[in-house]
Amino acid sequence: MSLPTQKAFNLDSIRQDFPILATMARGRPLIYLDNAATTLKPQLVVDAVQRHLLLGASNVHRGVHYLSEKATAEFEASREKVRVFLNAREKAEIIFTAGTTASINLVANSYGSTLKAGDEIVISAMEHHSNIVPWQMLCERQGLVLRVAPINDRGELLMDELEKLIGDRTRLVAVVAVSNALGTVNPIKEIIDLAHSRDVPVLLDAAQAVAHMPIDVQALGVDFVAFSSHKLFGPTGLGVLYGRRELLDRMPPFLGGGDMIKSVTFGKTLYADLPAKFEAGTPHIAGVIGLGAAIDYVQSVGLDRIAAAEAELLDYGTRRLEELEGLRMIGQAAHKTSILGFVLDEVHPHDIGTLLDQEGIAIRAGHHCTQPLMDRFKVPATARASLAFYNTKQEIDALVAAIIKVQRLFA
Repeated sequence: MSLPTQKAFNLDSIRQDFPILATMARGRPLIYLDNAATTLKPQLVVDAVQRHLLLGASNVHRGVHYLSEKATAEFEASREKVRVFLNAREKAEIIFTAGTTASINLVANSYGSTLKAGDEIVISAMEHHSNIVPWQMLCERQGLVLRVAPINDRGELLMDELEKLIGDRTRLVAVVAVSNALGTVNPIKEIIDLAHSRDVPVLLDAAQAVAHMPIDVQALGVDFVAFSSHKLFGPTGLGVLYGRRELLDRMPPFLGGGDMIKSVTFGKTLYADLPAKFEAGTPHIAGVIGLGAAIDYVQSVGLDRIAAAEAELLDYGTRRLEELEGLRMIGQAAHKTSILGFVLDEVHPHDIGTLLDQEGIAIRAGHHCTQPLMDRFKVPATARASLAFYNTKQEIDALVAAIIKVQRLFA
């Protein structure tokens, strides 16, 4: 399979890179609009994973034989690709985890273990449960206080209220870059600068951001970034934690076991240097290699071209959905990306999702692991169509036609 070039954005060619888009669902051509849950995988990624499993399967870092050396080289090459993708200063700042959730839990349990009773963590009202529950658990365990910055009716963070919450006892600000339920793009540079002006580090949940926009950790000055491979066209079960070396060096290990040690005696264990200190046990080697291939693919298409294509789709989809009577958009921020969340009068989102599935259209229906956010908008759930650069306006037209069928059925 040849990679797309930076010279032209050929949608037909790109769609051919994702074989699943040519398949059927419920006897109809598949229309995949659930990209916020997980992105589809290009053939390039599947080939990279398969090649390792069939021809190169071996453990990394420990063997002196050919296969182990080859697997280690590919594994560490992927770490370097992540470093470049995030513009981190060094590979040691890139930690492989099981996903965004695991990355955030690592910070909560390691950095968080140094905090004292009465210290405060600040989050926002639009956070995914993965950026709420670990901090609640930490607060319960160590007597900390969780502060929540509110949002307005459009789904935008109220920056003046956030500023009021960052005080002398604040030890971390943990915020989402892009809301998975609203599509809101937060002013992350402004948030980071505000927190740093008060010597408070920032954790950025970039799970929904990395496939849609550049995250330059040095330009942002951010302290921690968490994201998942499967949101970036890579394999599931793999995540990344970026952390500034100055912080990672001071943090104790989260998990103990093999490969995160220098030496072990029954009296004392000496821990390995970064990044191994935080990578106990056999890693998801095939997944890491697949993530490296996914980053190659994204960079070959170009994040700028991806963003432009998705912005056009989002604008078109928003206009088409807003034409429908009885439909209310949830999430209307001035700056948003790739998420079309909505509710219909007298129709539960689960019914919407089920009926659209009969048309071969895959969306997500539910609270999207953002129950406090649903409470903020006084809805039990939303229907969510989430877009990627391989989607088309014709697919959005099919979505609109199917929604009209749902409305007629319930009328």
